[in-house]
Amino acid sequence: MNAKTFKPLLNITLGVIMLSFFACNNKTKKQGAMETNEVKEEVVEAAPFFKVSLAQWSLHKSVRESGVSPFNFAKEAKSLGINAIEYVNQLYTKEIETLGFDAVIDSLKAESEKHGVTNVLIMIDHEGYLAHPDEAKRNEAVENHKKWVDAAKKLGCHAIRVNASGTDNQEEWDVAAIDGLKRLAEYAATQNINVLVENHNDLSSNPVGLAKAMKAINLPNCGTLPDFGNWCIRKDEAGTCTERYPDIYEATQMLMPFAKAVSAKTYNFDETGNETTIDFVKMMQIVKDAGYTGYVGIEYEGDELGEKEGIIATMKLLEKATAQLK
Repeated sequence: MNAKTFKPLLNITLGVIMLSFFACNNKTKKQGAMETNEVKEEVVEAAPFFKVSLAQWSLHKSVRESGVSPFNFAKEAKSLGINAIEYVNQLYTKEIETLGFDAVIDSLKAESEKHGVTNVLIMIDHEGYLAHPDEAKRNEAVENHKKWVDAAKKLGCHAIRVNASGTDNQEEWDVAAIDGLKRLAEYAATQNINVLVENHNDLSSNPVGLAKAMKAINLPNCGTLPDFGNWCIRKDEAGTCTERYPDIYEATQMLMPFAKAVSAKTYNFDETGNETTIDFVKMMQIVKDAGYTGYVGIEYEGDELGEKEGIIATMKLLEKATAQLK
């Protein structure tokens, strides 16, 4: 992607584009008045309404296919000018098996401190179905997630991101999801940790049902993590999506009142640097209008650019879109 395609909002180089843009420094500059004896206008740099973080899933191919250590995550984020990170638990499965759970969490904490990055949240997968209609299996899922709540506390994160799957029957899901999420959130509250549900396909991607569940649970530490993608509600046995929520902008708007994190998902980009399937200006306007001021996580999941190139392209798109908001 050509770095000259866009005019940077804050007139900064590509190497530090997001470090400066998302620093929220609002500093005022004076230029050359003493040297030229000219009185020049003060230029006030605009600050975005949100903070930026990097989802580790953006780098999952390098971990799984190229053998890059997942412990390098904090270092890699820092090298891209990003100062906050979102872990993915499934990228540490082998490390947990060989080193032990506590040793992995201790190592992540040490790396984040070494590189001066903020730990935002942990994305949890493969720990059971929190919306399973079978109470025993749902209970097991709740228990499995508790160690990740404790890990988030130790790392200084504010949340864990969970999935709310378990059944494709909406009525069953309504009952089971409310029960499983509420009980996990009640435990998480003792650790000052939020439990956030992402629209991560299946019935969690039905914003009507998920918003209804949030209202029923009605706990301050149980919320949503709206993802700009992931709106498939049902798939066939081959994994092909058979039902998708028809309006992704309406869906995002429904989940934003409960949002405590946001995922700026990108897949691929056109020749002007825009996402080919998601209108980022429209999405970010929805986020802004909701009064959201927390982290927006970059999550590149495309196949046309390398992972780091995709992350940079997403950063530039966020900058470009934010500059056009009302």
